[in-house]
Amino acid sequence: MADNQKKLGFFSRLLDAVPAGERYKLAEEQIIFAEKLGFETAWVAQHHFHPQEGGLPSPLVFLSNIAAKTKRIKLGTGVITLPMENPVRVAEDAAVIDLLSNGRLELGFGTGGTRESFEVFGVNPDKRGEVYGHHLKVLRQAFAGDDLLKGNRLYPSAPHLLRRFWMATFSPFGGKLAGETGDGLMLSRTQPRPADNPDATLDEIQNPIIDAYLAALPAGVKPRIMASRSLFVSRDRNYALKLAEQGLKKAAERLGKAISNVKGNSLEDLIVAFDQHVGTPEDVIESLKKDTSLNRATDVVFQVHSVDPPHEDILKSLELTAKEVAPALGLTLATH
Repeated sequence: MADNQKKLGFFSRLLDAVPAGERYKLAEEQIIFAEKLGFETAWVAQHHFHPQEGGLPSPLVFLSNIAAKTKRIKLGTGVITLPMENPVRVAEDAAVIDLLSNGRLELGFGTGGTRESFEVFGVNPDKRGEVYGHHLKVLRQAFAGDDLLKGNRLYPSAPHLLRRFWMATFSPFGGKLAGETGDGLMLSRTQPRPADNPDATLDEIQNPIIDAYLAALPAGVKPRIMASRSLFVSRDRNYALKLAEQGLKKAAERLGKAISNVKGNSLEDLIVAFDQHVGTPEDVIESLKKDTSLNRATDVVFQVHSVDPPHEDILKSLELTAKEVAPALGLTLATH
């Protein structure tokens, strides 16, 4: 694959309205199908305790299962909430999974998570940034093969994983930090609008983050910029909009005032507020082409959240995305 080609990825939030075990089976089927379609990467998020936000507290465990059932697709965490983890255990698990998957693991990290979740893990939520920085430092030391304490070094060694770090951020400052360390930059599918510009588009917010990242990137280090976006594609526009209305209204009720840019209760208002791309392949292509930050991404990763359609519709959306949306956006399918 040429360096200037944009990679296509799939992000599963594991939010199907079924018990946990069934959620995992459905996500497994979706990722296996995505690999067959030519998706380059598959990503899962980590969430603790709140199944309506995300159904997977142990992403590395889940990805080890997926690794055994796939051959080519790269498997990523988007993200591990590092303040709640023991960084040495994360390093050990990651090193083992990368070996078992023949080098297919990608590691995304972030400070996020529901505030009350931190306390369960003995972390003061007001100090999560400080804890995150310390844990990230330990992770880098472990993968670099440094002495962690009294001659103990990571086994199995995995220095190459230092080149597969991705940092999630909402701010230019975070983009600068990711650039300085030569890590990948992870841009969210949606994010809060600034108080002084509540009508800003997503690319208006994220282009400055990309600017800061690229400006800080050391000479000779190739940029890795992932843009996650929400889309649901169907041959039937009305059906797609019907599912979108159901999913987005539930999300709006759950999040309430946390979504500051909702102007009204209409479907159009919700689509804008949640940065959704919904409809036929032609509709979605037209909508995504307006997003200028996608032109600067090296990886474009799609998820169906917050529409959260039924499983069979997710599979159909994946197929339409790979066969029609991706080529129109210049996204490259992996060869089998």
